[in-house]
Amino acid sequence: MIKLNDKDTGAIIGNIDQAQLQFLIDELEEEYKNQEDRDYYINQAQLDIFKEKGGNAELISMLETALGNRDGMEIVWSES
Repeated sequence: MIKLNDKDTGAIIGNIDQAQLQFLIDELEEEYKNQEDRDYYINQAQLDIFKEKGGNAELISMLETALGNRDGMEIVWSES
């Protein structure tokens, strides 16, 4: 499993599978374009795009809950 965390607070967002991680990697811009880059910035507009593209509903719901009423947040993933 892959664990998602809020980069700023360290709070656990939830666990995702490899397919969900690959969706994030494919859809979100990597800051450094290397294999060590494991963090991404998300906001509500990006989550709306995920929905339009038919993204995984469980993943989107998890990210929306974590985002709450903030303008945006950085998420980071790690293998557990």
